[in-house]
Amino acid sequence: MKYLFFSWLAVFVGSWIIYVQYSTYTELCRGKDCKKIICDKYKTGVIDGPACNSLCVTETLYFGKCLSTKPNNQMYLGIWDNLPGVVKCQMEQALHLDFGTELEPRKEIVLFDKPTRGTTVQKFKEMVYSLFKAKLGDQGNLSELVNLILTVADGDKDGQVSLGEAKSAWALLQLNEFLLMVILQDKEHTPKLMGFCGDLYVMESVEYTSLYGISLPWVIELFIPSGFRRSMDQLFTPSWPRKAKIAIGLLEFVEDVFHGPYGNFLMCDTSAKNLGYNDKYDLKMVDMRKIVPETNLKELIKDRHCKSDLDCVYGTDCRTSCDQSTMKCTSEVIQPNLAKACQLLKDYLLRGAPSEIREELEKQLYSCIALKVTANQMEMEHSLILNNLKTLLWKKISYTNDS
Repeated sequence: MKYLFFSWLAVFVGSWIIYVQYSTYTELCRGKDCKKIICDKYKTGVIDGPACNSLCVTETLYFGKCLSTKPNNQMYLGIWDNLPGVVKCQMEQALHLDFGTELEPRKEIVLFDKPTRGTTVQKFKEMVYSLFKAKLGDQGNLSELVNLILTVADGDKDGQVSLGEAKSAWALLQLNEFLLMVILQDKEHTPKLMGFCGDLYVMESVEYTSLYGISLPWVIELFIPSGFRRSMDQLFTPSWPRKAKIAIGLLEFVEDVFHGPYGNFLMCDTSAKNLGYNDKYDLKMVDMRKIVPETNLKELIKDRHCKSDLDCVYGTDCRTSCDQSTMKCTSEVIQPNLAKACQLLKDYLLRGAPSEIREELEKQLYSCIALKVTANQMEMEHSLILNNLKTLLWKKISYTNDS
């Protein structure tokens, strides 16, 4: 009788856990809702884009495995005309950066309300220029970026940007990831944009969607302790020369966003789940939604009220300090992108590192992690440490088959 009771208890608890997790899954994965919103707008002529017909008419663009981590940021593996891709869709517009509590009261949002009918191309260019100036600062070459955006917005390549295409482009430009994809479209480690419809966009797929670990069904994930899961993740990594090649890719991406052609971008969530790699072990970014323009972040955080430094954090990694005399956040981010990347790579690279370079590698990684934005000659140190790390890794793997 005792065994029967515990058996039923185990079944009840297990069923309850599965039900709770399934409910969470259905809340996170709202691809059908996203498709309906987008296609309703497309069929009524509000929006347009190169992915619209495939998504809403021929249905040759469809959603596969759900990768969403937040209900309002939908992310799926997908197929578009037999080509694999990653589909991303916003369930609400992103007006501003999310600091846990809002920077200002959220206003009622009318989706795809700009630009309005009658807006000329010149006026639309001025709108985009003003948006870029607010996000990126007063860069000298913003006009070039505006022209690049108009080229991308012209989805059917007819030499004109329709009102529907302009509405889609304007909605997408509110998203930092989309803007960064356009700016870094020729860079190796940035996924290529395949198409868009409204604020839904499709980017090239990545074979491995996390820096390490294996993908398990969510039912199994429930019963694996987090500590054991971390240990297991470290076991399921490529060989060390391949890890070194992936790490070099991350260091190169840090270079791409550090004082790039349109200013500096800050990596505010440097975690393994946001990085992937292809079958050649070249790093590819999987999720860049928490990579934000430095000018934009500084402007938004500088007057934020705070009680301690804990109130001055965006994402998980972009931290400023709380000025106790004014009880407001300062604008200067404490840790540069390179230090955050090295923190992520430390255990990844040191595990299984060849004995002849392990000591030097560890020394360089800790020097990198110690970098601070406020340090004297930070930019020179940044360049020196980054180049030394890349050189050390390349020298070790240059003549190996795995590289």
